[in-house]
Amino acid sequence: MAAEIAEQPVVLARLLADGRAEIAQVRAAIEAYRPRFVLIAARGTSDHAALYAKYLVEVRLELPAGLASPSTLTVYGARPDLTGVLFLAVSQSGGSPDLVGSLEAARSCGALTVAITNNPSSALAAAAAHHVDLRAGLERAVAATKTYTAELLALYLLLTGGDASAIPDAAERTLSDAARAYAAAERYRFTQRLVTTARGFSYPTAREAALKVMETSYLSAQAFSGADLLHGPLAMIDPELPVIAVVSPGRGAAAMAPVVARLVDAGADVLRVGAPDGLPMASDGIPEELMPILEILPLQQLAWRLALDRGGDPDRPRGLSKVTETW
Repeated sequence: MAAEIAEQPVVLARLLADGRAEIAQVRAAIEAYRPRFVLIAARGTSDHAALYAKYLVEVRLELPAGLASPSTLTVYGARPDLTGVLFLAVSQSGGSPDLVGSLEAARSCGALTVAITNNPSSALAAAAAHHVDLRAGLERAVAATKTYTAELLALYLLLTGGDASAIPDAAERTLSDAARAYAAAERYRFTQRLVTTARGFSYPTAREAALKVMETSYLSAQAFSGADLLHGPLAMIDPELPVIAVVSPGRGAAAMAPVVARLVDAGADVLRVGAPDGLPMASDGIPEELMPILEILPLQQLAWRLALDRGGDPDRPRGLSKVTETW
């Protein structure tokens, strides 16, 4: 896991250099199709990349978007009219039967289907009308790291066509401050519960961070949007329940300001990601839409260090395998 965390700047640079032409072709096909709605299907870590894509579609493309429930198409056999719908399936392995089945069903129902995977020979890639290869190389650790940030970058390029050339260097500089993340991990060595929170484009980061500490350190971690946190869960916050708040620069951070203030008033131990006094990032000149690629990096480092400090093996968490097959 540590080696794959460190490899991310190279992976991101390779995707920009070698994947741009392929992504541009798929983007052109989407533009020619002119979708009226976007559905995104994924599982696990990729589900957080799908949530990021939902924000991109709604904010940048100004189209309605939703996260698909694969079981409606597989377990329940629903066959909705998906004419004019772009159906994106995001998967590191491309091997989960429910994603393959839901994409096949969506295609038969009239959707334009695009698969984003790290395995161009996978069943999911073969089933889709178009495929984007993440080019991340083999990921050995069970906890996804480099495939997640590659998914985020691929989705940004595919859905916006924007300039992300500064991202590999920014990722390199962010990862170089590992000592801050390792020191922060010490705060959670003996805790059993943790809350993560963010708003906007950073909300997928809060969810991915919670998953990372759950699967590597076996903590009970809950992720909330800042808005939802104030609608009830705030009542459980006290000095014994640490909170990780993602507040990297942008409108999402501005919306999080009153949330963080309420957390501090409640006596919570709050670690701010994206703030100079917390876990900073090399974010100068990076648009808010690309911040999730950077802000997850110190949280991956924190999760790896925390697992070791608690006597675990972050590469091989108990009860988990690299590919989880669901239907």
